[in-house]
Amino acid sequence: MTNSGDNFIAPSCQEQISFLFQDEHLLLINKPSGLLSLSGKNPLNKDSVHFRLVKDFPSACLAHRLDFGTSGVMLIALSKAVNALLTKQFQNRTIVKTYTSILMGTLAEDSGEIVAPIAKDTGNFPLQKICADKGKHAVSHYQVLAHLHNPSRTRVAFTPITGRTHQLRIHSKEIGHPILGCDLYGTSVSHAMAERLLLHADSLGFEHPITGRRMTVHSPCPF
Repeated sequence: MTNSGDNFIAPSCQEQISFLFQDEHLLLINKPSGLLSLSGKNPLNKDSVHFRLVKDFPSACLAHRLDFGTSGVMLIALSKAVNALLTKQFQNRTIVKTYTSILMGTLAEDSGEIVAPIAKDTGNFPLQKICADKGKHAVSHYQVLAHLHNPSRTRVAFTPITGRTHQLRIHSKEIGHPILGCDLYGTSVSHAMAERLLLHADSLGFEHPITGRRMTVHSPCPF
């Protein structure tokens, strides 16, 4: 089902959230693909990471979000004070996130950097676009993990340096290798090559806002 803004109705997500780390200050969870991070305006889109967590953790705040189709590590604050400290780390880009993805086609280089500014595509919500004039600076590093054949695909590790909406999806499209299963930025062929968006947040490194300990939490890639 295509994610086309206010008309989008999320299919029911039967997969449960799993917990990767928990203390009195924060949670690290594994978000399933096909689950919203926050509940939508449409009452049919009530189910979400936040909706599920506040039943047991009433003060839970999302420190960041993952796209509906993206699975993997999410960081959740359990107080507004902790959320503010984590937000500063995101703003200062001291939080390091890595993703695994499978792209259509064969990338020519084993590693590289994609630098392309991203702006809202006004009038085409929720799409973003590459825009040199109004776009915000956006940088993604990639490393090829494997070349797959019949059909040609490339498994990559992404490290986004900035955190723009849909950044990895639109940057992949920009270099001519859309993420398989992507409904917004792929082709009809690449969209049909996977039953879900093949993008997984497999690690997140940050400084615990209370203890000061540097932590990196991993989630195994499901594809």
